[in-house]
Amino acid sequence: MLERLAEIEGKYVQLTDQVNDPDMIADQTQWRKLMKEYSDLTPIVEKYRQYQKTEKEIAENLGLLAEKLEDDMKELVKEELSENKAKIEILKKELTVLLLPKDPNDEKNVIVEIRGGAGGDEAALFAGDLFRMYCRYAERRRWKTEIMNSNESDLGGFKEISFMIQGQGAYSRLKYESGVHRVQRIPSTESGGRIHTSTVTVAVLPEAEEVDVHLDMNDVRIDVFRSSGNGGQCVNTTDSAVRVTHIPTGIVVSCQNEKSQIKNKAQALKVLYARLYEMEQAKHDAEISADRRSQVGTGDRSERIRTYNFPQGRVTDHRVGLTLHKLDGILDGDLDEIMNTLITTDQAKKLQMGS
Repeated sequence: MLERLAEIEGKYVQLTDQVNDPDMIADQTQWRKLMKEYSDLTPIVEKYRQYQKTEKEIAENLGLLAEKLEDDMKELVKEELSENKAKIEILKKELTVLLLPKDPNDEKNVIVEIRGGAGGDEAALFAGDLFRMYCRYAERRRWKTEIMNSNESDLGGFKEISFMIQGQGAYSRLKYESGVHRVQRIPSTESGGRIHTSTVTVAVLPEAEEVDVHLDMNDVRIDVFRSSGNGGQCVNTTDSAVRVTHIPTGIVVSCQNEKSQIKNKAQALKVLYARLYEMEQAKHDAEISADRRSQVGTGDRSERIRTYNFPQGRVTDHRVGLTLHKLDGILDGDLDEIMNTLITTDQAKKLQMGS
């Protein structure tokens, strides 16, 4: 590990010179590529330099203990040595995690698709609750949210809604949200006061660029139609809605939230790129199934991942056995405790696979 860290530090020093070179800065495309690599290596190098500094302090401590010291001074040096040894063990673990292979999608924006499952109107209402939860979470992290397409239900909420969340590291945190979310509560429409169980499916797709996916537009059929549901006069009376069909795969994407047909087409194509990219990723994951099994639920839409129990005010994530009695806070976007647990568990499993 230390040899690899020394190589990374050497590369980092070289990149430091390159990103500050005026000739390199003039070539913005190349400079941005170098800056990305530089940014990725910075936390590793900073932690490695802390490790080197602590190693040096341990050597100094041992050198002092080899000398003749007064008892009080000797105890102080022993105490400092003990602290440094504990510190270096923590740094080793942190460096091991930093050296884990990174998901190439982690820094990407995401497209989130929420669909009501079992439960009819109640599922649609909960789909609306989850949409608000992710919007509040995005606000807390200063990320931008943009609705791409929605189909509202008669009683409120959404039969389905897709939206983009733009922000640094959005996929790295939200990728664990894909799967079936189950809600247990008394519906507002239930006169008998019985607890119902409904489900909502969430899919989180990394935003795909054109360079990530080859898309032949000859394989795409584009239809326009009149928007339906809530909306302004222009939305409902012009053929602005767009349906994009990818003929080879049968993927169909509809977008109708914008007044402009051109904007709806652009949004639909973004979703199509993301879905095709997800299909390619799934094929790749199947080829490395052992690694896929080591991960903590990052993509299987049929996996029941979480239960939101309203009568008891609790949320349980079934993948890691975590139960939190703060339902209101979580639905208001306080998701970091759950996400941090999922991330650390995923890292631990990957470390176990590599050991």
